[in-house]
Order: sequence, then structure tokens, then C-alpha cells
Amino acid sequence: MRPPAGAGSGGGSAACTPCRVGFEGGDAQLALARGTRAAHPPSHVSLPASCAAVPAACIGPGGSAWRWWKDHVMVVSTSPFVPNPRPAERPRRMGLPALALLLVAGLLHTQASPPARSFQLDYEEDCFRKDGAPFRYISGSIHYARVPRPAWRDRLLKMYMSGLSAVQVYIPWNYHEPLPGVYDFAGDRDVEAFLDLTAELGLLVILRPGPYICAEWEMGGLPAWLLWKPDIILRSSDPAYLAAVDSWLHVLLPKIKPRLYQHGGNIISVQVENEYGSYYACDYGYLRHLLGSFRALLGSEVLLFTTDGTRAEELRCGTLQGLYATVDFGPGSNVTEAFGAQRQVEPKGPLVNSEYYTGWLDYWGEAHASTSSVQVARGLEDMLQLGASVNMYMFHGGTNFAYWSGADFKDQYKPVTTSYDYDAPLSEAGDPTEKLFAIRTVISKFQPLPVGPMPPATPKYAYGWVALRKYADLLDVLDMLCPSGPIQSQFPLTFEAIKQVHGFVLYRTQLPWDILDPAALGAPPHSICDRGYVMLQKEYQGTLERDGQTALYVTGSTGDTLDVLLENMGRISFGANISDFKGLLGNLSLDSSPLRNWLIYPLAIDTAVQQGWPHAALPKSSSGGRAGPAFYTGTFETPGITWDTFVKFPGWSKGQLWINGFNLGRYWPLRGPQQTLFVPGSVLHVGRPNNITVLELEGAPSTPLLLFLDRPLFNRTLSRSTAATE
Repeated sequence: MRPPAGAGSGGGSAACTPCRVGFEGGDAQLALARGTRAAHPPSHVSLPASCAAVPAACIGPGGSAWRWWKDHVMVVSTSPFVPNPRPAERPRRMGLPALALLLVAGLLHTQASPPARSFQLDYEEDCFRKDGAPFRYISGSIHYARVPRPAWRDRLLKMYMSGLSAVQVYIPWNYHEPLPGVYDFAGDRDVEAFLDLTAELGLLVILRPGPYICAEWEMGGLPAWLLWKPDIILRSSDPAYLAAVDSWLHVLLPKIKPRLYQHGGNIISVQVENEYGSYYACDYGYLRHLLGSFRALLGSEVLLFTTDGTRAEELRCGTLQGLYATVDFGPGSNVTEAFGAQRQVEPKGPLVNSEYYTGWLDYWGEAHASTSSVQVARGLEDMLQLGASVNMYMFHGGTNFAYWSGADFKDQYKPVTTSYDYDAPLSEAGDPTEKLFAIRTVISKFQPLPVGPMPPATPKYAYGWVALRKYADLLDVLDMLCPSGPIQSQFPLTFEAIKQVHGFVLYRTQLPWDILDPAALGAPPHSICDRGYVMLQKEYQGTLERDGQTALYVTGSTGDTLDVLLENMGRISFGANISDFKGLLGNLSLDSSPLRNWLIYPLAIDTAVQQGWPHAALPKSSSGGRAGPAFYTGTFETPGITWDTFVKFPGWSKGQLWINGFNLGRYWPLRGPQQTLFVPGSVLHVGRPNNITVLELEGAPSTPLLLFLDRPLFNRTLSRSTAATE
């Protein structure tokens, strides 16, 4: 519901002229104090004839006189009973002339100086107040870490032109502190530049700095190096965890404080933690610690809030006094019931849906998620008619470049796709969709839209077929990928034990005896994290998979080399399992006999590729076999343009793609649904070759080709036909 015209500071056309106020009853005791404030002026306040022309907006809720009264005056009971009275504690009685002067001075002060910038909760009118006036936001989520920096302005401008008044922004801790005490705020990680751009474009910001964010992001934004202490209890009062959190917040929040709305910036509210009620720990001491840290580093004026689902258990463990509780739910929910759940923990104050789901994420091996535009628009209108503030999650999803996609655990491990299109109003490539225009129409019913056209879709180009050639099998270039050499261990070590965060680790041992009849090479349950590519004497044997195939049958001779390349497919980002260790978590065995004496190679593939390898290296004479992990290279030139494009992998199995050293993410057309990877034009070159590097993990086609298209293919799985969507 729209706020009434004229409400709040400056509401209406008439000026709020101060007048003399009289009080009936000589025994009325009034004190100027901090503490419990009167909800309404006392009934014995009367306005003399000189005030008859004062506009209602000045004395009603939100008016100048009202706000001064509410902020500075409280009524003290006229009852003669005072518990344990002592002369020094009795309030001094104030004469009527003095009171009148104080009231007039306060009103004159309100007239003379502009109101301080403020963003506050109003528990009387069940709304936010921005600079004293009733306010509600219509917001959308965008993750700067999923959008290349050159595209930030385009995406934010489209969000502004959609009618949004705010954007909601996560800050992934692990994106900025890759190693303990090592910080990166440059380039695509320059969160301050992103926030400044939102302000430049006239958007407010709802900030979600974690420390945990979920977001289907690797480990929910928590750094994997926290797991270097194997017994750490994440998202709890564990001293080791709190020490790391405090260190991070002391780096991050001083960058945020100058950008708070109260300090002249555009950040109106800050979330503490994220959906904590969905976590098993239910540690109120942890939430209190975070509340104290945020207050100490951001000040007492900033509005701090929490977000949780609508189940009673979630709201019980996820909320804390001093943090305003909001909820999240999608268009399939009953709006009245969902907000009723919020009212169980926040009986008064604004209704807020902090995550209204416009679509959903995709998992490898499942159909591409989609949500009806009509259903999304209808749910949004229902909430806005109730006067609620709404953030749409996502408004623009973007891409899980490199290794940043997370995973869920729902009876089994479910890794998230590289695309984070989310069926959002702005597509993965940032293009307006039918859903965006349906949402825009709804917004126009409640507030004016910005003047001007919606910026168009970014241009796309089908660069066509590009031929690749095999450069080398991975096993033949270990000296380049692991220049420090292997780590020796009697039993396998996890990624975390050898301080490997992302990517791949190779485990090598030798067969301890002749195996004439096929023997089961296997691992204990849940110890392959997440996929293991098995080679015996450099011949690919097959794949072991978490919650999938955990045994292969092999034959060989004593001393034969057994290699297992372990891939981290993304750490779990939601639920109780976020301490998601990677690699071989248990020992491999042959017919139940444990294998020993391992050489462990932490592979720094990205470092090598970013330094120009393998394009700058001498050609390798690769083996003729096509199966198993191997690198492929190729180049292509653009026809004088660097437009966005999508690359398809016809006949390829699974792997990783880099163009010009930029890691575009995982491809897995055999598993689906995603068939193409988004290639932002900003990573391409004009006037010189664009270098392609592919790490294929299982098997490339006999003629290794890539196909660059001008549209994505999102929705193909083993059981579904291909459908092109934009």
C-alpha cells in the first residue's frame, strides 16, 4: 500500500508552522529524557486557536511536531505513588512557560535545519522511515562476483530502469580473503567500486556481508582455509571460528561504514549472518557476538536485520533481539501465512520478504528450473498491496565462473551448474526477459517508473566452429602443474590438509602385487569428494563419484602406477554439511586391502594458464589415446568485435574451459542440463588471437571442435530434449 500523500517530512504543500502549546492539568509531569517514549501525545495536550491552521501532516504521525514529540518527550505518570521514593530521584516539575518554550524551540529547530539522514524502523505505523518519511523498498538481488566488472553498469542500469529502488548485495568472504590475512579487492573484486556505482545510478543497497551467505556459492562464502583446523565448528561460538570472523570484519566493515545511509551513502540496512535458523547449531551466543561486532564497527544507527524461512523452528534459531527479523518465501507460498510467520517474531514493524524467489538454481543432471512470469508477478503484487518491502532473489543471477559454484546436500551431494541464470528477470547474459517486463508492470502500479526506455539486450555473436588439438595428457605435464613436487604420505591427505582450496589434486601410488583377475578398487562411503578419474599405467579406467560409483575393477602387475585425479566440484553451501572436506577422505583399497605410500600432487592449473601456458610452451608429443584427463588448445579471432557469446561442446564429456587465461567454469554436457558456457565479450581480444585452453577429464571427441553460438542452450539432460532459451 502506498504511503498517504503528504505523510512524513515535508509532506503536503503547507509549511509546518510552530505554535504555542498549552497543557491542561497543573500536575502534569513531563520530562525530556531518553528511554521509553510515548506512543502518542498525552490526551491532555490541547492546541490553542493559533494552531487551528496547522496542517494535519505537521501534527499527525510523521509530521514535524509529532516526530519531535515522539523523539524527545515522554509522559511521566501523575500518580502520587512512586516506588521507593527518594528526594533526589523525584522528577523536577516544569512550569508551563518553560515547557512551551522547549516545544517551540524544538519545532523551530525542525524548521530551521534539514533533517539528518536516517533509515529507521517505525513500530507504530509498521513501516520503514527514510529521513522521517514512510518508505518501502522494491529491490532485486545481484551478485557482483558473478558478473564481470565491465558489465556492472549495464546490469545495474537495467535494474534501475525496471523500477527498483534498491539492490541487495552479498559479499562472499572467500572471494576476498583467499588465504588467511591475504586480501583481494582489485578488479572484479572491487566491492567498493561496485557500491559506489550503485550510488551513482540512484540505487539504495541492502547489504549482506555474512560472514556466511549461502547463495549457492562455494562453501556459502566461508573460506575453505577455515577447514585447515579439521575440528573447527563453523557458524558457532568456536573461538577459532570467531577469531577468523573478527579479523575479516575488521577489514571489511570499515570499508562499508562511510557508505551507510546515515553517513551520506546509500546502504540502508545490513544483514547479520544468513538464514541461521536453517543451521543445526542454534547458537545464540554466536549471533550475539556478531551483533556486538557489527555495532562496534558500523555504529548504533544502522538498521541490522536477519533473514530466515517461515518455519517456526527457523525463526526460533535465526532471530535475536536487536536484529530485525525478516522472512523469505517464493511465489508458491501463501502470502498471508508467510507474513503471519514474520509477525510471530516481529509483531510490529514493516513486513519484509528478503528473498522472493523469481526462479531457482540448476543442479547438474536435473532439468533447467523455470518459474512462471505470471505467478511471479502475481505474488509480487499481492505483497506490495500489503505494503510490504520486497527483494527479488535473483533479479540477475550471472555465472559461477571458475570454481565458485557451490552444492547442496539433499539425500545426496548435488553440485550447482556453472550458469546461475536462475530463470531471473535479467538472463545470465544480462538481457531483459518477459518476466522482467511483467514485474515492471506490477511495480508501475505502486510507484512511478524511471523516465526512458529499458536498455536493450547486449549484442551476441556466433563466432562459429573452432578446431582444437590435443596438447598433452595431464599426467605428462605434472612438472608444470606442480613445480614444487609431490607430498609423500602413507595414506591419502585431503585438499585441506595440503592447503589446496579449489580445482584438482592427483594421488599416485603403485600396485603392491600382481592382479591377474579383476580386483575391486574402491573407497569407503562418502570418501570420494567429489569425482576421481582413475588411470593405471596412464590408461584411463573410469570414474569414481561421490554418492555414485565408488568401485572399479582393475588388473595389473606389481609396481604399476595407479593415478587418481580428484576434482572438487564445489563445497556444500547450505545446511549442516558445510564442513565439506575435499579429496580422498578415506583410503583406497584393492579387494579391501588398503593401498599405502602415496605421492600427492596439488595442481596449480590456473596459475600456469594465467601465465600463458600451454600456448606459450613448446608443443608436446601427445599420446594417441583420447580417454582420460588431457589438455586441448586452439585459437580464434573475432571480426573486429568483442560481443558476448556462448560456447557449446559437441561430443565432449566433462571439464574446464579457459579463454585468454580467464576460467569460464565447468562444462558437463553429458550430465546436463547446461550445454553452453557464457563467454563475456570483455574476456575477448580484437586484432590478436584468443587463446582457448580446455582440460577434458574423461574423453574428447575424435575431432575436437568447439562451437560458438549467439544464444545459450540450457535445458538438456539425459532424459530431455534440447531446448534453446535466451
